[in-house]
Amino acid sequence: MKKYTLLLLALFGIVLITQAQEDKYLWLEEVDGQKALEFVNAQNKTTVEELSAEKDYQDIYDKSLAISNSTDRIAYPSIRGNYVYNFWKDKDHVRGIWRRSSLENYNSGNPLWETLIDIDELSEKDNIKWVYKGSNGLYPYYNRFLVSLSKGGGDAVVVKEFDANKKQFIENGFSIDESKGSARYLDKNTLIVATDFGAGTMTNSGYPKQVKLWKRGTSLKDAQLIYDGESTDAFMTSGYVLRDGNQAYTLIRRSLTTFSGQYMVWINNKMIKLDIPEDVSIKGILINQLIIQLKSDWDVNSKTYKTGVLLSLDFKELLKGNKEIQVIIEPDEFSSISDVSTTKNKMLLNLLTDVTGQLYIYSFTNGKWTNEKVKAPDFGRISIVGIDDNSDQYFFNFMNFITPSTLYSADANKNTLKVYKSLPAFFDASKYEVTQYKAKSKDSTKIPYFMVAAKDMKYDGTNPTLVYAYGGFEISYAPFYAATFGVSWLDKGGVFVLANIRGGGEYGPKWHQDGIKEKRQNVFDDLYAVSEDLINKKITTPRHLGVMGGSNGGLLVGVAFTQRPDLYNAVVSQVPLLDMQRYNKLLAGASWMGEFGNPDIPEEWEYIKKYSPYHNLKKGIEYPEVYFGTSTRDDRVHPGHARKMVAKMNDMGYKTYYYENTEGGHAGSSTNEQSAKSGALTFSYLLMKLK
Repeated sequence: MKKYTLLLLALFGIVLITQAQEDKYLWLEEVDGQKALEFVNAQNKTTVEELSAEKDYQDIYDKSLAISNSTDRIAYPSIRGNYVYNFWKDKDHVRGIWRRSSLENYNSGNPLWETLIDIDELSEKDNIKWVYKGSNGLYPYYNRFLVSLSKGGGDAVVVKEFDANKKQFIENGFSIDESKGSARYLDKNTLIVATDFGAGTMTNSGYPKQVKLWKRGTSLKDAQLIYDGESTDAFMTSGYVLRDGNQAYTLIRRSLTTFSGQYMVWINNKMIKLDIPEDVSIKGILINQLIIQLKSDWDVNSKTYKTGVLLSLDFKELLKGNKEIQVIIEPDEFSSISDVSTTKNKMLLNLLTDVTGQLYIYSFTNGKWTNEKVKAPDFGRISIVGIDDNSDQYFFNFMNFITPSTLYSADANKNTLKVYKSLPAFFDASKYEVTQYKAKSKDSTKIPYFMVAAKDMKYDGTNPTLVYAYGGFEISYAPFYAATFGVSWLDKGGVFVLANIRGGGEYGPKWHQDGIKEKRQNVFDDLYAVSEDLINKKITTPRHLGVMGGSNGGLLVGVAFTQRPDLYNAVVSQVPLLDMQRYNKLLAGASWMGEFGNPDIPEEWEYIKKYSPYHNLKKGIEYPEVYFGTSTRDDRVHPGHARKMVAKMNDMGYKTYYYENTEGGHAGSSTNEQSAKSGALTFSYLLMKLK
């Protein structure tokens, strides 16, 4: 037995040595390691010294910070009972305040805010850099909340119970130590909790696999286990409450893969599994109609329901195993369902058609769905931002590239709306125009993209042009008003392009599925097609062309400069994935294998290794001087990706720019000042390289 153990240890040692020989930068994965942080500090110092000396840096910083701190910003509503809740940051509240106003006063246009939690004061008191991460209230009066606080902005949070009337945390109330997970009230004295309960309770990707019912006055370790998933599950198993008027259902979702899972309902101390496809998305419940969207074809009751369709099922019958199905809407090939919400009596559907939003109100009467269109503005992004459980009042936001965000107050029952508040124009948009084009990708697929440029732009190939893209996880990027892009890029003579490449959700589930795993090269080819179309139109040339992306988009642009270094002169890779051989071993990486594939399976590594930026770096290539940005406290995409890429490129003799914020999590920044600094560094780099 001893010999066998020694043999195993020897073999394990060989594995570690081999891995170290293959990757001599593994030490940079030690997030808070002394040597790693010395590397980070040295890179930060060089980058800040060089880019902050650029002539536009201070102007961009000052204007960006003024925009972020402006008191003219819209205070977006979260309606809970008789109050509107809002989180707000400005120059006097660097980390922000969580506050509320009566719904009546908010509706009048003159909210009277009362501060519930001052995050700056709490941070000073606790000597912790707290970042507010949201709250969940106790229905129906919302006088108690479970408040989530992150240390430095990561995804892992501490949960504390808060009394909204007394404006204080409840002594000996519900409290959950730092972990990724979820917690919701079932009633005043019961929570449904998914968290790190100890050894063997988390998935390989660092998320909870157990769901428990926790009674007030008892220890969390003694909470009743009602579901236990597998350590190999892609994401987490979580519990939540689905409300249909006064009726509440306790649901559990177990994530099997990145895009599939099992839904179960906990009723009368027993679990009922819902007989619906594992890749559906549940959108809500209204008048006993469970609303779901299909991500693949569903053959049921001798009928095929197509990918992308929005259906409803009689929920009580579904619990008995019966399927009474109604089609709500079947989007066409140029449309997709962006968002679905429910008020007390209505369903709101936000539809993207050629990447611009349209809003509809759906009613379920006499066993049928009917709809009417909301007279919202055209050619922009619509977002439903505030729903009232107790009425049919709701709020939605509209914006596009040159139209400032406008918040509308609306009534779903009467189908009326009015402007509540508009953001001031932080830059003169009258000088610019927006055009939508379609480029032909390598496989002849038409790829839509938006271009924002000066009306008098010359088509001579000299325009500094920035392409922004994401291309993953079925996330759609519709037109948006970004005042900081206006003052930092457009007003400095730049052209801005938003590329709606495959992998996203702009044209529905198939648009996404055509860009995952072995089809990932389609995503990259789409980006190149848009870039080349801009060159062919004589808008720009590679000398003046840059590309930017974050997270999955950071991977995208990392691939872009390694596959097509001839195409770009500036690359901004933010909080990126780059080492695609080890991504599934770092933090939440294992939860994304449904998107990228499993590099530990030889057949899947075969296609991943063809684009993994970290593995495709070569000496003697004329790469652009890339800017990498990340955060030490990013506990979603490991900062080691960017660190190792920079170290490897520097050792090969390539100049890079690198900035790692010490906090901020995956968002990159925790305060307006941090965000302004990061933006000023980024745009100073782009202007330096592309003008």
